[in-house]
Amino acid sequence: MPGTRIIDTPPDAQLRATLLLAHGAGAPMDSAFMQLLVTALNGQGVAVVRFEFAYMRQRRISGKRAPPGSMDLLLEKFREHWAETVSQYRGPLLIGGKSMGGRVASMLADELGAAGLCCFGYPFHPPGKPEKTRTAHLESLRTQTLILQGTRDPFGRPADVAGYDLSTAIEVHWLETADHDFQPLKRSGNDQAAMIGEAAVAVGRFCEQRLR
Repeated sequence: MPGTRIIDTPPDAQLRATLLLAHGAGAPMDSAFMQLLVTALNGQGVAVVRFEFAYMRQRRISGKRAPPGSMDLLLEKFREHWAETVSQYRGPLLIGGKSMGGRVASMLADELGAAGLCCFGYPFHPPGKPEKTRTAHLESLRTQTLILQGTRDPFGRPADVAGYDLSTAIEVHWLETADHDFQPLKRSGNDQAAMIGEAAVAVGRFCEQRLR
């Protein structure tokens, strides 16, 4: 069973930035998606520090599924890992996460003074409930932000996002035919690994262009 953090780094000569990365609501920090993502990000010169929220850690121990708990608890755990990461790493320090983890990070980015924010499949609204948006804080976000989003993501498709009044600090990179886990349609000729690779390349470009 892994510890509370997993750290993956590219060679120092290739290092562009370090990303403190939170998992989504339903899968742990070492899920297949997260493993593919970290490998791809390392290939773009981005070191990744993964951690787990308390409820997911408890799930590992008990084997029983549990809800994430309150947003206050999630925010506090993210703050704790940020403080530990800041004390250990130099250079641009980004925060972000998969789905719920990205939402938590987005609520803290300005407060923590992160160099940038990367969200992988942002949950703009619950599936089938476009009226219940999770975007109010994104309207005034000051931190340079990249959202990687599949065009078939039920948590926010292009038509939905086009109607939001998002901060000018936010860039959305669309992954064609991909869903919430970046799985594309077979007819696209791509697979999940290719979409995750495209997302990682976009993060590398984001680091070069927007973190100067």
